[in-house]
Amino acid sequence: QVQLVESGGGLVQAGGSLRLSCVASGSIFSLYAMGWYRQAPGKQRELVALVTSAGSTNYADSVKGRFTISRDNAKNTWYLQMNSLKSEDTAVYYCNAEISSWGASGPTNYWGQGTQVTVSS
Repeated sequence: QVQLVESGGGLVQAGGSLRLSCVASGSIFSLYAMGWYRQAPGKQRELVALVTSAGSTNYADSVKGRFTISRDNAKNTWYLQMNSLKSEDTAVYYCNAEISSWGASGPTNYWGQGTQVTVSS
């Protein structure tokens, strides 16, 4: 079994910063792509940022230049540094990863439980 646990959400004023963290634990052989998604009320879940096992990153246009995704392979942890936050960034943020477990034939996609980020204007 593999679990993803997020932390770091909260309430912040517009223009402020937050850093989200996601830790993967359990029977982990290898982590592949790691990412962050968000879902605002009444909207579909959307990709915010992604980092591959090779270190390549991809961002939604709406967060480019403001958010930074990073990973610490030794700790099975990845982060989302969010700067210059806007009210439209308010959403539940979910971490996501492709993980191979020991003895498994291939990777499985896992989700965290979600953490609320609220940006007040």
